[in-house]
Amino acid sequence: MEENYPSLKNRVQSTFIDTILIVILMYVFANILNKFENVPDSVRIAGFLALWLVYEPFCMAFGCTVGNYLSKIRVRKETDSSKRINILQAILRYIFKLALGWISFLTIHTNQRRRAIHDFISGSVMIKL
Repeated sequence: MEENYPSLKNRVQSTFIDTILIVILMYVFANILNKFENVPDSVRIAGFLALWLVYEPFCMAFGCTVGNYLSKIRVRKETDSSKRINILQAILRYIFKLALGWISFLTIHTNQRRRAIHDFISGSVMIKL
């Protein structure tokens, strides 16, 4: 079976959906904390950071993000695209995705499997279902 790889547009759509979801979750989290008196700023900061830093790696390692699900794309191991990446690969991938930002996507149109720089570093590939 020949694999299909998502375009940059598919990947941006997925990221946009995930960003909107995280913002909504932040709003819900903030409203929950507002129901309590004297919530330390450190709790708010930790909660918001957890949403941003845990959501994508956790979802990638154990399934897919909401954006990936709705866009029908998945992150898989580069050596065997039928297998999900592990949590360490997901964390490494996310760190470089954040650090490089849009620069990471410069390589998408230079290889047949449309891998971004963070995919090369983490040993992952995105597939389109």
